Amino acid sequence: MDQDRQNLARQFIEAIPYAKALDLRLEAIDDGVAVISMPYDERMVGDPSTGVIHGGAVSALMDTCSGAAVMSHPTMAIATATIDLRIDYMRSATPGQRIKTRAECYHVTRNVAFVRATAFDDDDANPVAAATGAFTVERAKEGKS
Repeated sequence: MDQDRQNLARQFIEAIPYAKALDLRLEAIDDGVAVISMPYDERMVGDPSTGVIHGGAVSALMDTCSGAAVMSHPTMAIATATIDLRIDYMRSATPGQRIKTRAECYHVTRNVAFVRATAFDDDDANPVAAATGAFTVERAKEGKS
């Protein structure tokens, strides 16, 4: 993956205020694939009696990672927005553990990118959630960059 696309995807993440609030960290990025993680933070707990992170925080992580996968795809998107994102929660993330999402942009049309993502905590064999989504694709106009 070229450095310009890598930088664009990184800037995309860093420009989102909630990504800063959730302390999202870009772990890896390649052609159409992104890995982003989020540390455990008691401020994001949905149920104080269990210490489990709120599903909305996991949702934001998966959405952001999916957008980064679109931005890093070789079709050169310069911007993207979520059209649709379906998330299936399989279990609660383990309190105290970092949550990591891996997203892959597996198909791109002229205007829409399709993404699959999976979220894990320390147990890589037992996903926390899986997502599929559709995202807008905006490319640079001819003659402009």
